[in-house]
Amino acid sequence: MTPPDYDATLDLPPELAADLSYDTLAVHTGIGRGTGVGVGIPIQQMAAFQFDSLEAAAREFQTNTGSSYSRIQNPTVKALERRITALEAGSETVCLSSGQAASFTAFLSACRAGDHIVATSSLFGGSVAMLSNVLPLMGITASLVPNTPDAVKAAMQPNTKLIWAETIGNPAADVADLSALAEIAHAQGALLGVDNTWGGVGLLCRPLDFGADMVTHSLTKWAGGHGSVLGGSVTVGERHDLTRNAIYTDGEPSLLEVRGAGALAWRQRWFGASQLGMILPPQSAYAIAQGLETLSLRLTRECETALALAEFLEGHAGVGRVNYPGLEGSEFHALGQQYLSGGFGAVMSFEVAHPEEFLSRLKVIRMAPNLGDTRTLVVHPWTTTHGKMPEAARRAAGVTPQSIRMSVGVESLADLQADLKRALS
Repeated sequence: MTPPDYDATLDLPPELAADLSYDTLAVHTGIGRGTGVGVGIPIQQMAAFQFDSLEAAAREFQTNTGSSYSRIQNPTVKALERRITALEAGSETVCLSSGQAASFTAFLSACRAGDHIVATSSLFGGSVAMLSNVLPLMGITASLVPNTPDAVKAAMQPNTKLIWAETIGNPAADVADLSALAEIAHAQGALLGVDNTWGGVGLLCRPLDFGADMVTHSLTKWAGGHGSVLGGSVTVGERHDLTRNAIYTDGEPSLLEVRGAGALAWRQRWFGASQLGMILPPQSAYAIAQGLETLSLRLTRECETALALAEFLEGHAGVGRVNYPGLEGSEFHALGQQYLSGGFGAVMSFEVAHPEEFLSRLKVIRMAPNLGDTRTLVVHPWTTTHGKMPEAARRAAGVTPQSIRMSVGVESLADLQADLKRALS
């Protein structure tokens, strides 16, 4: 018996999916049913796909809803996209080669030459570099401001088309006031984009529920989860107003008239995948889909361990400021309670007097520039992830020469605490 068409069986019935938990969606979305269909997402490693008629070929190249060429869409990648869409409660997802590619695609989906972006300053260093160095080459300007609604509102300009923030800032661990930022953006006809990498693909936070128009992820982090694969994604919500963005309203017919509610996601796929070729390989999509199936188990444990370690570090005489929204004394604790569910994240930053000595004494915790790994990793942002930024920009991002960023893994709490105690002695 010939298995049913894989693409036709990917989605759970909508009326059922709406009532399923995160954990269930993470392991079932994107997998077909029927005799002979594998229990899992298969790797479809090919460049091109066949058509049985000229009409079918023409239709696919106009709609991009099926499969034609893997630079545009691939069935394995599509299955991952559907899974991420379900977990983020969005309308459509485009997967790309890295988190940086996803952010770049998100920026270009909202802005063109002459437009302006307001971004919170406590961002991943690569995002700051792109906003400061790359987008200006394309005629797009950006203002980096403190992560408060008042600062963002004051920086808005008539040509602002996008507000950009991170759910939890990297590495300052400051929580964005998502609802307030959405209100500011939408009042001017701009979009709110959120890097939700630290939100764990919707497990800890779904920014779209709070008014964001699109969210991005570095799937390299908690989605992949094992430090073995690179990937990124952009997910758009069900509702976003494009009627005041000339990208979508110019022309006869306009992109909005041609593509309707799917115009934003269409432009993201057209730019990020079709035009710029920043595609996610099927092998990588498969690995990330596997990682998503255990994400909630890993990240829930990591959040519990992170809170315990943050409390330990906060009470240690050898540690200065500890930045973690789960601490009751954090200025972002209330926002964390408002926007985060199931934990306050698995990453924190803290200050030690002599970073080089501290890092050299660690025997279990490893020094590496990644997040969301099963292993606990530390890095010195001042000289690594943010090292190429001007000093003022580094400090605005919450980075000091004494800062250590730590991404907590799944190891034993007792072992991690003993390693930290040893390094701080």
